[in-house]
Amino acid sequence: MFAANAYRIRFATTADADTLQQLAERESQQPLVGRVLVGYIDGTPGAALSLHDGQVIADSSRPTDRLVVTLRMRADGIKAFEATPWLPDRLRAAFAPFRAGTTAAPTPIAGEGRSDEEPMRIAA
Repeated sequence: MFAANAYRIRFATTADADTLQQLAERESQQPLVGRVLVGYIDGTPGAALSLHDGQVIADSSRPTDRLVVTLRMRADGIKAFEATPWLPDRLRAAFAPFRAGTTAAPTPIAGEGRSDEEPMRIAA
């Protein structure tokens, strides 16, 4: 598990264009397109992720593996929020596969419909 405040992550602005371009050139990759998340390690950009296509550019001279994972998690959260901004709807959608086809019966409360062979259960 990674600490939520281990890295500073934010959306890139036009002021970050040169920094992202330099990072892409240094890593011999194409510049990122669309909305971009930038992750900072000790105040300097360590990695960036495009929300458009998921492409990542990371500084290979630094330990950025955890930062990239954190960027991907943040991007997934942003996409989930944009798809369904209301939390109860997101929770229902997330648990829908687990609810489909289940036939859960309520646990009997002590004394209700209990046979002598069945041990007594107390509902909490």
